[in-house]
Parts: sequence; structure tokens; C-alpha cells
Amino acid sequence: MLHYIPIATTLFCVFFFIELLQHWRKNTASLHVLWWTIGIFFYGAGTVTESIHVLAGYSPVNFRVWYIFGALLGAAPLAQGTVYLLLKKRTANILSAVLIAVILTASILVLLSPLKPVTETGGRLGGKLLEWSYIRAITPFINIYAFIFLVGGAVYSAVLYYRTVIDKSKFWGNVLIAAGGLLPGIGGAASKFGHIEVLYITEFIGICLIHAGYQKMKESSAPSVHVNQNP
Repeated sequence: MLHYIPIATTLFCVFFFIELLQHWRKNTASLHVLWWTIGIFFYGAGTVTESIHVLAGYSPVNFRVWYIFGALLGAAPLAQGTVYLLLKKRTANILSAVLIAVILTASILVLLSPLKPVTETGGRLGGKLLEWSYIRAITPFINIYAFIFLVGGAVYSAVLYYRTVIDKSKFWGNVLIAAGGLLPGIGGAASKFGHIEVLYITEFIGICLIHAGYQKMKESSAPSVHVNQNP
């Protein structure tokens, strides 16, 4: 039954995506919200490919899409939202250009790489299927970048809210987001050792925690400590 968890994750991401899209439409100048919306779209798109694998079995095309949406785009757009929240717009734009260039290059390599027989991973999805193994050396840089800004940014924000705002609801909101951002990374590490079920579980719990943190932040009446989030 664990292999059916991505289906639940996908459905939850659809709900979360619509919620964020409506949030962004209220103020289309909020680039951090736009990137978070894009991030949830790709998060859900990645779990769609996992759902297809569960329901229809292995497909080389689906595997390539899974690797691009999951390994390359699973957390980076969410992290980029935090970049626009914490840094100056010019700096964030430069980082966006670099990130997009790296992801596009890696995606092209994934599409062109020959694939090994799926029997080598026991029928599971995994980066070991890529014949050009050096591609797997690119993903850690993207994931470290995502970790620094998604998880690290949430921790940094939590510390600021704890120190400066009497209402601690936004502090706890950021704690939930940090935990939610960390879990899929743990699952991704486990999947490299063949435990893909751990990734499925952590993806679902992670997106639920991120959503809970988002709701807590959204419902709080406490002022934002970030200049880019204020009118």
C-alpha cells in the first residue's frame, strides 16, 4: 500500500497549488509567492510520475520525467521563493538565472542519456538507471541549494520571529515549513539505497507540514519581519 501514497500526495498538491495561485493573484508582484506556487506545481508533478509508475508500471519516458520533476525540480522552485523573500530582487534574479540554466542543462542530459535495464533497481525508480552516471553528481548541488534556502531560510525566519514578535504563530509556521522541507531530502537519500517507499512517505508528510506552516503564517495577524513581504 505504501506505493499508492504518491497518489494522495498528488491530490493534496493540486489543492495546495490552487490555494497558492489564488494567493498570488491577489498581489502578482509577490514573486516569492509565485515561485512557491511553481514549486508546489512541480512537487505535485513529480508525484504524478510516481503514481503513473505505481499504476502502469515502468516506462522510460516516465522515468526521465520523474527524474527531472523530482530530483531536479522537487524543491528548488520552493527554495527560490524563499530567495525572493529574503534577498534583494536583483540578487534573486541572478540566482534564478543560474538555477534555471543548471536545471535546463541537467534536464537535457537526462533526456539524452541511455538507460540501464530497470531490473538493476528491482523495478523501482532510481538515478542508477541513468547510463551517464555523472548526471547524478549535478543533483546534489541543486539539492544543497534548495536545502540552504528552503530549510535554512525557514529556520532563519523562525529565529527572527521568535526574537522580535510576541505572537509566536509565525515562528511555529516556519518551524513546520523547515521540517516539511527537510523530510523529502531524507527520503531522497534513502531512495538512493533502494528504499523508494521512504521517499513516498516523506514526500507526503513533508508537503502536509509545509501546508500547515503556510496556513499558520497566513492566518497570523503578526507583522512580517521581511521587507519583501510588506506592502
